[in-house]
Amino acid sequence: MMLAMYSAQIGSFSSRDLLLFFIMWELELIPVYLLLSMWGGKKRLYSATKFILYTAGGSIFLVMGVLCMGLYGSNEPILNFETLANRSYPAALETLFYIGFFFAFAVKSPIIPLHTWLPDTHGEAHYSTCMLLAGILLKMGAYGLVRINMEFFSHAHYMFSPWLVIAGTIQIIYAASTSLGQRNLKKRVAYSSISHMGFIIIGIGSISDTGLNGALLQIISHGFIGAALFFLSGTTYDRIRLVYLDEMGAIAIPMSKVFTMFSSFSMASLALPGMSGFVAELTVFFGIITGQKFFLLPKMLITFLMAIGIILTPIYSLSLSRQMFYGYKLFNAQNYYFFDSGPRELFLSISLFLPVLSIGMYPDFIFSLSVDRFEIIISNYFLNGFHN
Repeated sequence: MMLAMYSAQIGSFSSRDLLLFFIMWELELIPVYLLLSMWGGKKRLYSATKFILYTAGGSIFLVMGVLCMGLYGSNEPILNFETLANRSYPAALETLFYIGFFFAFAVKSPIIPLHTWLPDTHGEAHYSTCMLLAGILLKMGAYGLVRINMEFFSHAHYMFSPWLVIAGTIQIIYAASTSLGQRNLKKRVAYSSISHMGFIIIGIGSISDTGLNGALLQIISHGFIGAALFFLSGTTYDRIRLVYLDEMGAIAIPMSKVFTMFSSFSMASLALPGMSGFVAELTVFFGIITGQKFFLLPKMLITFLMAIGIILTPIYSLSLSRQMFYGYKLFNAQNYYFFDSGPRELFLSISLFLPVLSIGMYPDFIFSLSVDRFEIIISNYFLNGFHN
C-alpha cells in the first residue's frame, strides 16, 4: 500500500497533464485510507472516514475544474499544462476556477478552517503513516497552489493573494496557540505542522520570487522535520506506551538517545539558526518585505504577526520537551527503565537530520534548483501582466 501511495504521489508531482494529475491525486487517497483504517488507535476508523470525506469533498471541486478547463473553448479536451498556462479566461470564470482549485488544495495543505481532519488523523494513525502524511501528503496541496493556481490563473491569484497572506498569518498564530493546549503528543506535533504550513501559504501569497523560494524551502524543511518528530513520537510510544503528555516525564535519562534526537529536531522546528527551518522562515520574511504587491503598513503588520507566531513556536516546543523528558513521574514508577533507541532509529533519525543541517548551512543548493523557474513565473504572470 505504501508503494501504491508513493507511486501516486510521484505521479502527482511529475505529471504534465491535468487529467493525469487528477487521477494520481485521487489514486493516492485509497492506500492512505487503508493505512489509516487498518493500523492506529481506537478511533482510527473515525479519523480515516473524516480524512476521506474532507479530501473527497475537495476533489469534487478539483474534477469540476479539470473538466471545465479541458472543455473550455474547444470541442476536444486540452489538458496539457503548457497549453493551459497560455490560455486566458474571462475574469469571472477565472475567479471561479481559482476558487474551485483552491478549495481542493486547501483541504490537503491544510488551510484553516479546513484543517480539522489533520489533528484527528495524526492522533490516531500509526507513526509511520504520520510520517508520510507530514512529509509528503501535506505538500501536495502547496504544490497544487503554485503549479495550477499561480500559473494558470495569474489575475485571480494576484487578486486573492492578500487573503492568502492573511489566512497564512492567522494560521501560524492559531495553530501555535492551539498546539500549546493539546494533551496528546501527536496532536501537538500535528498542530505545529499546521502552523508551519502557514509560512508556505504566506510565501505563495507574497508574489515575489524570494517568497516563493522561502515557501519551497519550508516545504522541504518541514517534510524532514515533521516526519522526524512523528517518528520519534512513535518510537517513544513503542517504549513507554503512553501518548498523553501529562502522564509522561523523566525519560531523558533512560532514553537519552531519543531525548537528544527529539531535542535536535525540536530546535530545528523552532527555527534555530544553522538549521533549515530558520533559513526558510527568514526567506519568507524577506519575500513579504521585498514584495511589490503590498504597501509598507500591511508589510509591517504581517511581519509583526508572523513574529508573534515565531515566538509561540519555542513556547509549545520547549513545553513539549519539558513534559516528555523532565520531571519525576516515570522515574519514580516501579518499571521506570525503558529501552533506548537502537541502531535502526539512530540511522533513520540521522538520515533525516543531515538534510536539515545541510540545507540550513547551504540553502543555495535548493535555491539554485528553483530560482530560475520562480523568476519566470513572477515575470511572465505578474510583473509583465500587471505593471505595464
